[in-house]
Amino acid sequence: MSGTSVAAFTQPYYVATTGSDSDTGTLTSPFKTIEKAVSVVKAGETIYLRGGTYILTTTITLGKSGTENTRISLLAYPGERPVLDFTTQAFGSRGVVLTGSWWLIKGFDITGAGDNGMLITGGNNNDIELCNFYRNRDSGLQLDNGASDNTIINCDSYYNADPTDYGDADGFAPKLTVGSGNKFAGCRAWLNCDDGWDGYLRGANDVSTTLENCWSFRNGYLEDGTDPGASANGNGFKMGGSDDKTLAHNFTLKNCLAFSNKAKGFDQNSNRGSMTLYNCTGHGNLVANYRIKTELDAGKTLTLKNCAELGGTAELAAFAFQEKNSWLQPFAVTAADFRSTDPTGATGPRKNDGSLPHIEYMHLAPGSELIDAGVNLGLPFAGTAPDLGCFETGLTSVNRVSTPDPATFYPNPVKETGYIRFDAKEAGRCEVRFHDVTGRFVKTIADRQIEPGENILTADLSDIRDGIYFFRILINGRPVSTVRVMKTGSSD
Repeated sequence: MSGTSVAAFTQPYYVATTGSDSDTGTLTSPFKTIEKAVSVVKAGETIYLRGGTYILTTTITLGKSGTENTRISLLAYPGERPVLDFTTQAFGSRGVVLTGSWWLIKGFDITGAGDNGMLITGGNNNDIELCNFYRNRDSGLQLDNGASDNTIINCDSYYNADPTDYGDADGFAPKLTVGSGNKFAGCRAWLNCDDGWDGYLRGANDVSTTLENCWSFRNGYLEDGTDPGASANGNGFKMGGSDDKTLAHNFTLKNCLAFSNKAKGFDQNSNRGSMTLYNCTGHGNLVANYRIKTELDAGKTLTLKNCAELGGTAELAAFAFQEKNSWLQPFAVTAADFRSTDPTGATGPRKNDGSLPHIEYMHLAPGSELIDAGVNLGLPFAGTAPDLGCFETGLTSVNRVSTPDPATFYPNPVKETGYIRFDAKEAGRCEVRFHDVTGRFVKTIADRQIEPGENILTADLSDIRDGIYFFRILINGRPVSTVRVMKTGSSD
């Protein structure tokens, strides 16, 4: 969070498997379907989806748009995990199609879709956070039709496979007619039958995509680990390509990890655009850890700095601008430079704040010559200089990525007890102060130590008379958010 935000004074809508679309959409009388909630939600409002499995056969289309200051939020109810199950959907139909802009979508599983689990088509400035896309019959999450400036945070995409020729289903696919400015942070893609990330273009040109702190591994295989054949490409990060091999996709990758993919870890695939790789690591990719060898368009550049690999398979064009990579002199990398070369745990549960799990794999071992051996690229580092590779020794927060959500209060209006939800960027003392509409201090709701990431605090308002009030949230003495709440004697 940054600055002070005031939540719009609106009643959130709720959806539950036990609800009814003829109900009012409150916490106690929820809707049955997301479609019903979407039909009534407006910019600045929130839909909470209760936990459970929703058996779905038709595409959910999110066509409305919010604004920069009044986005539309579709959120999992705190502490619960909804599963949108499209397993019985017809082949070729998508699960969720987002055509609108300024949405925050957070906390869902999307599985079994007849095509993409989620397609962002034409929409911009959307945030997708903490969602899982798996066992869909095409790419887990795809962006196209000019979709631009979307941010995908702490999401996983795995076991996606198209049952025709196994040549289309990627984990994440900013491709074809995608727009510029899309960003992936803290995401993982594994065991997708085609590629982990695919930036192949057909219709778009000279667009840009950024990845930070992303892992891509064991792609090109089916869920059971078998190889479906040559049409399943199996690259970790496919940074571009096109039918006629002339289109440019400008890719930037920072602190990214590619391992055990069927083909290449970091793959040019005839991309003619600029490619910038900072502090990336490749290991055990069967064809090459890095392969970027063909000509670029005039004015485009290939830059690799502070990158590492184990296995001796970095195949790069002579025009690459390189600095402090592990395959360059004076380095002589062996397995002893790493704490572990066993990737066990890479698919494990995320930390409480949603960031990637800690694994020993490919972290630098004490005494490695790759520690403090890099050049300063503006990325966080803990020693006298950056390390080589995607994991910085002594730095625990490099993989932490969190959406700067405004604070929310639910239910709102509230009768007696409610809950304050907010994201904190830092640990420290959190105070929640309750004021009336004149600004008069009423009571302190909370005064406690918190950790970074999502926090949910209970607010007992049973001793407060009806009216409109404001919560002020302060972390380490600094105000970070203000939330307007109505206290009422009725629950609806």
